[in-house]
This record gives sequence, C-alpha cells and structure tokens, in this order.
Amino acid sequence: MAGAVARPTLPGMNDLPEENVHDYPRPPALEPVPQRLLVRLGGEVAAETTRGFRVLETHHAPTYYIPRADVRAELRPARGRSLCEWKGQARYFDVICGGVTAPRAAWSYEAPTPAFGAIAGHVAVYAGLMEACFVGDARVLPQPGDFYGGWVTPNLEGTPKGAPGTRHW
Repeated sequence: MAGAVARPTLPGMNDLPEENVHDYPRPPALEPVPQRLLVRLGGEVAAETTRGFRVLETHHAPTYYIPRADVRAELRPARGRSLCEWKGQARYFDVICGGVTAPRAAWSYEAPTPAFGAIAGHVAVYAGLMEACFVGDARVLPQPGDFYGGWVTPNLEGTPKGAPGTRHW
C-alpha cells in the first residue's frame, strides 16, 4: 500500500503491542505511556521520562508528551502558534541541548481543553528534528510530512497521514 508505514526491525519491538493507526479513535484518546520516553539532541539526553502521555488519533502516529520537569534541554519560546480542534492552542519552542539548537522543534498546550488537561505542562517534540527519540528500546521514525509530530514505532501498521496527498484526510 502506498504510504504505508515501513516496519523496520528495531530493538524494543517486543515491548510494544501491535497497533494499526486506522484503528485509533476520533475524537482522539489520551493515555499514559508505560514505556520510558527518551529524546537525544547534541549527543546529550534532552528529555527522559517514565511519566509520559500519548495522544492516539485516527490515521496519526501517536504523539508523545513529556512532563516539562523531565526535559533537560533548554526550551526557548519560538514564533507561531497553532490551534488543534481537540486540544486547543499550541505554542512552540526551540530546543537547545548539547550545543545544538533545533528551531521550533517542540510544542505544548499550556491550557488544553478539559479532555486533554493531563498534558498541561508537558512538551512534545518533532522526532525528525532530534538526534534520536525512543519509546522503550524502540527507536522512533518521524511521522511523514512536515506538520504532524507523531512518532512511528516498529509496532505500527497502516498509513499515517502526513505524506503528500494525506494531510486533510
């Protein structure tokens, strides 16, 4: 299937249950993440937590949120905002770690809608702008495209939106 997620053989796959992005709900669901989340930038740990959340939405790779207290990188406010019909208004940050600056590479919902209140004070990062991101032992691939910030793990099946022609599914 064109645009289907490639299922790379990566360590940690056995730690994650098989999931299909087409089976995720709409409106999206929010759930805690039992695995450790790790983000590396500039040769250093930019963030690490066992207290993360993920948002699951039809045709999206999960988006992972890390408590700001577990982010070691500097987060510098960046220009621009966006509006999610489910979560509310997002603000963006440059991520600075290990002498590297990743512009507009993270975002947060400071005052999310009530259904997503648990991610207030949490930050998500674009995996493609980081050196590496992990869910458990599984190295993440970025969700296709340049807008959505989902993390593609080796247990995912289906076609996540973001590639050309899928943005407005």
